[in-house]
Amino acid sequence: MLSSSSAASSRADVGSAAAAYILPLRTESLHGLDELTSYLDSLHGLQVIVVDGSPPAIFSEHARRWGVRVWHMPPRPHISGRNGKVRGVLTGLAVSTHDKVIIADDDVRYDSDALAAVLAALDRYDVVRPQNYFLSLPWHAVCDTARTLLNRVSGGDWPGTLGVRRRALLDGYDADVLFENLELENTVIANGGRALVAYDVYVGRRAPTTKQFWSQRVRQAYDEFARPHRLAAALAVVPAVGMSMAGRRYKALLVAAILCMVGAEAGRRKAGGHRYFPALASVAAPVWVLERGLCAWIALLLKVGFGGVRYGEARIAKAASAVKELRARRP
Repeated sequence: MLSSSSAASSRADVGSAAAAYILPLRTESLHGLDELTSYLDSLHGLQVIVVDGSPPAIFSEHARRWGVRVWHMPPRPHISGRNGKVRGVLTGLAVSTHDKVIIADDDVRYDSDALAAVLAALDRYDVVRPQNYFLSLPWHAVCDTARTLLNRVSGGDWPGTLGVRRRALLDGYDADVLFENLELENTVIANGGRALVAYDVYVGRRAPTTKQFWSQRVRQAYDEFARPHRLAAALAVVPAVGMSMAGRRYKALLVAAILCMVGAEAGRRKAGGHRYFPALASVAAPVWVLERGLCAWIALLLKVGFGGVRYGEARIAKAASAVKELRARRP
Protein backbone atom coordinates (compact mmCIF):
# COMPACT_ATOMS: atom_id res chain seq x y z
CA MET A 1 0.00 0.00 0.00
CA LEU A 2 1.45 3.36 -1.02
CA SER A 3 0.44 6.90 -0.20
CA SER A 4 1.19 10.46 -1.16
CA SER A 5 1.10 13.66 0.85
CA SER A 6 1.15 17.38 0.18
CA ALA A 7 4.28 18.14 2.16
CA ALA A 8 6.64 20.05 -0.10
CA SER A 9 9.53 18.79 1.99
CA SER A 10 8.71 15.23 0.92
CA ARG A 11 10.82 15.19 -2.20
CA ALA A 12 9.18 13.27 -5.02
CA ASP A 13 12.47 11.91 -6.29
CA VAL A 14 12.17 8.91 -8.60
CA GLY A 15 15.90 8.46 -8.97
CA SER A 16 17.00 7.64 -12.50
CA ALA A 17 13.48 6.96 -13.80
CA ALA A 18 13.02 8.58 -17.21
CA ALA A 19 9.52 10.01 -17.18
CA ALA A 20 7.54 13.17 -17.81
CA TYR A 21 5.02 14.91 -15.57
CA ILE A 22 2.36 16.85 -17.50
CA LEU A 23 0.24 19.42 -15.70
CA PRO A 24 -2.45 21.12 -17.81
CA LEU A 25 -3.26 24.42 -16.12
CA ARG A 26 -5.62 27.36 -16.46
CA THR A 27 -6.16 29.79 -13.61
CA GLU A 28 -7.38 33.35 -13.18
CA SER A 29 -5.54 33.84 -9.90
CA LEU A 30 -2.09 33.58 -8.36
CA HIS A 31 -3.57 32.15 -5.17
CA GLY A 32 -1.65 29.06 -4.09
CA LEU A 33 1.26 29.72 -6.45
CA ASP A 34 3.90 29.44 -3.72
CA GLU A 35 2.65 26.00 -2.67
CA LEU A 36 2.35 24.78 -6.27
CA THR A 37 5.85 26.04 -7.08
CA SER A 38 7.25 24.22 -4.05
CA TYR A 39 5.52 21.03 -5.17
CA LEU A 40 6.85 21.31 -8.72
CA ASP A 41 10.34 21.85 -7.30
CA SER A 42 9.97 18.56 -5.41
CA LEU A 43 9.47 16.51 -8.59
CA HIS A 44 13.11 15.55 -9.03
CA GLY A 45 13.98 13.03 -11.71
CA LEU A 46 11.03 14.05 -13.89
CA GLN A 47 10.64 16.21 -16.96
CA VAL A 48 8.01 18.63 -15.61
CA ILE A 49 5.82 20.12 -18.33
CA VAL A 50 3.20 22.74 -17.45
CA VAL A 51 0.89 23.59 -20.35
CA ASP A 52 -0.59 26.89 -19.26
CA GLY A 53 -3.74 28.40 -20.74
CA SER A 54 -3.93 31.19 -18.15
CA PRO A 55 -4.37 34.88 -19.10
CA PRO A 56 -1.16 36.66 -20.23
CA ALA A 57 -0.38 38.36 -16.91
CA ILE A 58 -0.79 35.11 -14.97
CA PHE A 59 1.17 33.16 -17.58
CA SER A 60 4.05 35.66 -17.34
CA GLU A 61 4.22 35.40 -13.56
CA HIS A 62 4.25 31.61 -13.80
CA ALA A 63 7.13 31.82 -16.29
CA ARG A 64 9.05 34.17 -13.99
CA ARG A 65 8.57 31.96 -10.95
CA TRP A 66 9.33 28.63 -12.58
CA GLY A 67 12.16 29.67 -14.90
CA VAL A 68 14.11 26.85 -16.50
CA ARG A 69 13.09 24.31 -13.86
CA VAL A 70 9.80 23.68 -15.65
CA TRP A 71 8.97 23.28 -19.33
CA HIS A 72 6.32 26.02 -19.35
CA MET A 73 4.33 26.69 -22.51
CA PRO A 74 0.88 27.60 -23.83
CA PRO A 75 -1.31 24.99 -25.53
CA ARG A 76 -0.39 24.51 -29.17
CA PRO A 77 -2.82 26.58 -31.27
CA HIS A 78 -3.28 23.91 -33.94
CA ILE A 79 -4.66 21.44 -31.38
CA SER A 80 -8.41 21.99 -31.45
CA GLY A 81 -11.17 20.87 -29.11
CA ARG A 82 -13.60 22.21 -26.54
CA ASN A 83 -11.86 20.56 -23.59
CA GLY A 84 -8.91 22.77 -22.69
CA LYS A 85 -7.46 20.18 -20.33
CA VAL A 86 -7.16 17.66 -23.16
CA ARG A 87 -5.54 20.28 -25.41
CA GLY A 88 -3.01 20.85 -22.66
CA VAL A 89 -2.29 17.15 -22.27
CA LEU A 90 -1.91 16.68 -26.03
CA THR A 91 0.53 19.60 -26.13
CA GLY A 92 2.53 18.04 -23.31
CA LEU A 93 2.60 14.64 -24.97
CA ALA A 94 3.84 16.23 -28.18
CA VAL A 95 6.87 17.81 -26.50
CA SER A 96 7.63 15.05 -23.99
CA THR A 97 10.90 13.24 -24.54
CA HIS A 98 9.85 10.24 -22.43
CA ASP A 99 7.51 7.32 -22.98
CA LYS A 100 6.36 7.07 -19.37
CA VAL A 101 4.13 10.01 -18.51
CA ILE A 102 2.26 11.14 -15.41
CA ILE A 103 -0.73 13.38 -16.18
CA ALA A 104 -2.05 15.29 -13.17
CA ASP A 105 -4.38 18.15 -12.30
CA ASP A 106 -2.95 21.12 -10.42
CA ASP A 107 -4.46 19.95 -7.12
CA VAL A 108 -2.77 16.52 -7.18
CA ARG A 109 0.19 15.97 -4.85
CA TYR A 110 2.40 12.91 -5.42
CA ASP A 111 5.23 11.76 -3.21
CA SER A 112 8.12 9.51 -4.18
CA ASP A 113 6.45 6.24 -3.21
CA ALA A 114 3.31 6.87 -5.25
CA LEU A 115 5.30 8.13 -8.23
CA ALA A 116 7.57 5.11 -8.14
CA ALA A 117 4.58 2.76 -7.91
CA VAL A 118 2.80 4.28 -10.92
CA LEU A 119 5.97 4.36 -13.01
CA ALA A 120 6.78 0.75 -12.09
CA ALA A 121 3.27 -0.31 -13.09
CA LEU A 122 3.83 1.31 -16.48
CA ASP A 123 6.43 -1.38 -17.15
CA ARG A 124 3.50 -3.81 -17.47
CA TYR A 125 0.51 -1.61 -18.30
CA ASP A 126 -0.16 1.18 -20.78
CA VAL A 127 -2.42 3.26 -18.55
CA VAL A 128 -2.54 3.25 -14.74
CA ARG A 129 -5.32 4.72 -12.61
CA PRO A 130 -4.16 5.36 -9.01
CA GLN A 131 -6.45 6.33 -6.13
CA ASN A 132 -6.87 9.93 -4.98
CA TYR A 133 -7.78 10.89 -1.44
CA PHE A 134 -8.32 14.36 0.01
CA LEU A 135 -5.53 15.81 2.13
CA SER A 136 -8.01 17.87 4.15
CA LEU A 137 -11.64 17.11 4.87
CA PRO A 138 -14.06 20.04 4.90
CA TRP A 139 -17.69 18.90 4.87
CA HIS A 140 -17.99 18.86 1.08
CA ALA A 141 -14.84 16.74 0.74
CA VAL A 142 -16.39 14.17 3.08
CA CYS A 143 -19.49 14.05 0.85
CA ASP A 144 -17.36 13.72 -2.28
CA THR A 145 -15.33 10.97 -0.63
CA ALA A 146 -18.57 8.96 -0.39
CA ARG A 147 -18.60 8.96 -4.20
CA THR A 148 -15.02 7.67 -4.20
CA LEU A 149 -15.87 4.83 -1.84
CA LEU A 150 -18.84 3.63 -3.89
CA ASN A 151 -16.73 3.84 -7.05
CA ARG A 152 -14.12 1.59 -5.42
CA VAL A 153 -16.65 -1.25 -5.34
CA SER A 154 -18.03 -0.59 -8.82
CA GLY A 155 -15.11 -0.55 -11.24
CA GLY A 156 -12.74 1.91 -9.61
CA ASP A 157 -12.65 5.63 -8.91
CA TRP A 158 -11.58 8.24 -11.45
CA PRO A 159 -8.77 10.35 -9.98
CA GLY A 160 -7.29 13.63 -11.16
CA THR A 161 -4.20 11.81 -12.39
CA LEU A 162 -3.20 8.94 -14.66
CA GLY A 163 0.00 7.24 -15.67
CA VAL A 164 0.25 6.47 -19.38
CA ARG A 165 2.70 5.20 -21.97
CA ARG A 166 3.09 7.91 -24.58
CA ARG A 167 3.41 5.33 -27.34
CA ALA A 168 -0.16 4.19 -26.57
CA LEU A 169 -1.46 7.67 -27.47
CA LEU A 170 0.57 8.58 -30.53
CA ASP A 171 -2.62 9.55 -32.36
CA GLY A 172 -3.94 11.49 -29.38
CA TYR A 173 -7.49 11.30 -28.07
CA ASP A 174 -10.71 13.26 -28.49
CA ALA A 175 -10.59 16.82 -27.12
CA ASP A 176 -14.33 17.37 -27.57
CA VAL A 177 -15.50 15.22 -24.64
CA LEU A 178 -16.21 16.06 -21.00
CA PHE A 179 -14.98 12.88 -19.26
CA GLU A 180 -11.43 13.17 -20.53
CA ASN A 181 -9.79 10.52 -18.35
CA LEU A 182 -12.30 7.87 -19.42
CA GLU A 183 -11.75 8.91 -23.04
CA LEU A 184 -7.99 8.57 -22.60
CA GLU A 185 -8.21 5.14 -20.97
CA ASN A 186 -10.73 3.85 -23.51
CA THR A 187 -8.53 5.12 -26.35
CA VAL A 188 -5.53 3.24 -24.96
CA ILE A 189 -7.61 0.06 -24.62
CA ALA A 190 -9.02 0.48 -28.14
CA ASN A 191 -5.44 0.74 -29.40
CA GLY A 192 -4.65 -2.63 -27.82
CA GLY A 193 -3.21 -1.34 -24.55
CA ARG A 194 -3.64 -2.71 -21.03
CA ALA A 195 -5.21 -0.74 -18.18
CA LEU A 196 -4.69 -1.10 -14.42
CA VAL A 197 -6.86 0.25 -11.62
CA ALA A 198 -4.29 0.62 -8.82
CA TYR A 199 -6.56 0.56 -5.77
CA ASP A 200 -3.60 0.48 -3.37
CA VAL A 201 -1.60 3.40 -4.78
CA TYR A 202 -2.82 6.44 -2.85
CA VAL A 203 -2.15 9.94 -4.17
CA GLY A 204 -3.07 13.01 -2.16
CA ARG A 205 -5.28 15.73 -3.58
CA ARG A 206 -6.09 19.18 -2.25
CA ALA A 207 -9.76 19.53 -1.40
CA PRO A 208 -11.76 21.86 -3.67
CA THR A 209 -13.25 25.07 -2.37
CA THR A 210 -16.96 25.03 -1.66
CA LYS A 211 -17.54 27.00 -4.88
CA GLN A 212 -15.54 24.48 -6.91
CA PHE A 213 -17.41 21.62 -5.26
CA TRP A 214 -20.82 22.95 -6.28
CA SER A 215 -19.63 23.72 -9.81
CA GLN A 216 -18.59 20.07 -10.25
CA ARG A 217 -21.90 18.46 -9.23
CA VAL A 218 -23.78 18.53 -12.53
CA ARG A 219 -20.66 18.06 -14.66
CA GLN A 220 -19.80 14.86 -12.83
CA ALA A 221 -23.37 13.61 -13.24
CA TYR A 222 -23.17 14.43 -16.96
CA ASP A 223 -20.13 12.16 -17.22
CA GLU A 224 -22.46 9.21 -16.78
CA PHE A 225 -23.82 9.65 -20.30
CA ALA A 226 -20.66 7.71 -21.19
CA ARG A 227 -21.83 4.85 -18.95
CA PRO A 228 -25.56 4.40 -19.64
CA HIS A 229 -26.16 1.77 -16.95
CA ARG A 230 -24.86 4.12 -14.27
CA LEU A 231 -26.89 6.99 -15.70
CA ALA A 232 -30.03 4.87 -15.62
CA ALA A 233 -29.37 3.96 -11.99
CA ALA A 234 -28.88 7.62 -11.07
CA LEU A 235 -32.05 8.69 -12.87
CA ALA A 236 -34.00 6.03 -10.96
CA VAL A 237 -33.07 7.44 -7.54
CA VAL A 238 -35.42 10.43 -7.38
CA PRO A 239 -38.53 8.56 -8.66
CA ALA A 240 -37.80 5.69 -6.27
CA VAL A 241 -37.45 8.03 -3.29
CA GLY A 242 -40.54 9.97 -4.33
CA MET A 243 -42.70 6.87 -4.65
CA SER A 244 -41.43 5.51 -1.34
CA MET A 245 -42.22 8.78 0.40
CA ALA A 246 -45.67 8.97 -1.19
CA GLY A 247 -46.41 5.40 -0.15
CA ARG A 248 -44.93 5.96 3.30
CA ARG A 249 -42.50 3.11 2.76
CA TYR A 250 -39.96 4.59 5.12
CA LYS A 251 -38.51 1.22 6.04
CA ALA A 252 -37.57 0.65 2.38
CA LEU A 253 -35.79 4.00 2.34
CA LEU A 254 -33.93 3.10 5.52
CA VAL A 255 -32.84 -0.23 4.07
CA ALA A 256 -31.65 1.50 0.88
CA ALA A 257 -29.68 4.03 2.92
CA ILE A 258 -28.05 1.25 4.96
CA LEU A 259 -27.11 -0.62 1.78
CA CYS A 260 -25.45 2.55 0.45
CA MET A 261 -23.45 2.87 3.65
CA VAL A 262 -22.46 -0.80 3.61
CA GLY A 263 -21.26 -0.51 0.00
CA ALA A 264 -19.27 2.62 0.80
CA GLU A 265 -17.70 0.98 3.84
CA ALA A 266 -16.64 -1.96 1.68
CA GLY A 267 -14.92 0.54 -0.60
CA ARG A 268 -13.28 2.23 2.39
CA ARG A 269 -11.81 -1.03 3.63
CA LYS A 270 -10.66 -2.24 0.22
CA ALA A 271 -6.87 -2.33 -0.25
CA GLY A 272 -6.24 -0.56 3.05
CA GLY A 273 -8.40 2.42 2.18
CA HIS A 274 -9.50 2.84 5.80
CA ARG A 275 -6.15 4.52 6.41
CA TYR A 276 -6.99 7.33 3.99
CA PHE A 277 -10.78 7.67 4.02
CA PRO A 278 -12.81 8.70 7.09
CA ALA A 279 -15.61 6.47 8.37
CA LEU A 280 -17.91 9.49 8.18
CA ALA A 281 -17.70 9.31 4.39
CA SER A 282 -19.42 5.93 4.47
CA VAL A 283 -22.23 7.43 6.55
CA ALA A 284 -22.56 10.22 3.96
CA ALA A 285 -23.06 7.77 1.08
CA PRO A 286 -26.89 8.05 0.99
CA VAL A 287 -26.58 11.84 0.77
CA TRP A 288 -24.26 11.54 -2.20
CA VAL A 289 -26.56 9.02 -3.93
CA LEU A 290 -29.49 11.42 -3.58
CA GLU A 291 -27.37 14.31 -4.84
CA ARG A 292 -26.27 12.30 -7.86
CA GLY A 293 -29.89 11.37 -8.56
CA LEU A 294 -30.97 15.02 -8.54
CA CYS A 295 -28.00 16.16 -10.64
CA ALA A 296 -28.59 13.37 -13.17
CA TRP A 297 -31.97 14.88 -13.99
CA ILE A 298 -30.41 18.34 -14.35
CA ALA A 299 -27.77 16.82 -16.64
CA LEU A 300 -30.49 15.19 -18.73
CA LEU A 301 -32.28 18.54 -19.03
CA LEU A 302 -29.05 20.20 -20.19
CA LYS A 303 -28.46 17.42 -22.71
CA VAL A 304 -31.95 17.57 -24.20
CA GLY A 305 -32.67 21.27 -23.84
CA PHE A 306 -29.28 22.89 -24.40
CA GLY A 307 -27.19 20.28 -26.21
CA GLY A 308 -24.64 19.79 -23.48
CA VAL A 309 -23.07 21.12 -20.31
CA ARG A 310 -20.85 24.16 -19.85
CA TYR A 311 -17.16 23.47 -19.30
CA GLY A 312 -14.99 26.54 -19.14
CA GLU A 313 -15.95 28.75 -22.06
CA ALA A 314 -17.45 25.93 -24.14
CA ARG A 315 -20.52 23.73 -24.10
CA ILE A 316 -19.70 20.04 -24.48
CA ALA A 317 -22.29 17.54 -25.67
CA LYS A 318 -20.41 14.25 -25.48
CA ALA A 319 -19.27 12.66 -22.21
CA ALA A 320 -16.86 10.09 -23.68
CA SER A 321 -16.56 7.39 -26.33
CA ALA A 322 -17.04 3.68 -25.70
CA VAL A 323 -14.16 1.31 -26.50
CA LYS A 324 -16.29 -0.35 -29.19
CA GLU A 325 -16.91 3.00 -30.86
CA LEU A 326 -13.23 3.90 -30.78
CA ARG A 327 -12.23 0.57 -32.29
CA ALA A 328 -14.75 1.05 -35.09
CA ARG A 329 -13.07 4.36 -36.00
CA ARG A 330 -9.67 2.78 -36.45
CA PRO A 331 -8.57 2.28 -40.07
